[in-house]
Amino acid sequence: MRSFDDILAISAERKGGFGAVLDGMDPPKSAAELAAIPDDRWLSGMTRCVFQAGFNWKVVDAMWPGFEAAFKGFEVGKCAMMDDAWFDALVADTRIVRYGAKIRSVQSNAIFIQEKAAEHGSFGAMVGNWPAEDFIGLLNILKTEGTRLGGTTGQYFLRMMGKDSFILSRDVIGRLIAEGVIDKPPTSKAAMAKVQDAFNAWAAQSNRPLKEISRTLAQSIG
Repeated sequence: MRSFDDILAISAERKGGFGAVLDGMDPPKSAAELAAIPDDRWLSGMTRCVFQAGFNWKVVDAMWPGFEAAFKGFEVGKCAMMDDAWFDALVADTRIVRYGAKIRSVQSNAIFIQEKAAEHGSFGAMVGNWPAEDFIGLLNILKTEGTRLGGTTGQYFLRMMGKDSFILSRDVIGRLIAEGVIDKPPTSKAAMAKVQDAFNAWAAQSNRPLKEISRTLAQSIG
């Protein structure tokens, strides 16, 4: 496995300089900043990423004010109590993407947020205090306890909300394969543990956040 500096050099050569590799990247939010995000914004973010998965992101973005109105501002308590009448109205609501299973996931994820908030004080506190060196543990919670939050959906969600994160895009996976970390897209716990170990090693070498390492790996391929 190459060092982070070696991979950064590959990326810089491909992109026309070191600055071009990481230009425009905002730093991840601090634990305190993440904890300060209200639970309704976490539910909104989850829903946005769930609906964007496998769909045209720009369409969802353009419709988002309608989503906010249709789901009553994503107030967690109200969404957790979604009844059949509200669900039926949402399925017919032209302000949103009318996908029944994804609409129902809003209720499930509202309950998920409530449960985690009860344990940690808020959902944001759980996310903010989760250590970067066990990022895959946080992804596993989203996958197993949330709804439709597995795979890159959970990764993009956490990145969008400001959590330090890696995204296992095609190019990142390509670099991980090239470095011998994995031999195919990781789906098992063992493979994900190898991915985490590699990111932890590169973080220790570079003192850079996961998102910068992830971008560097992607830029070395794509």
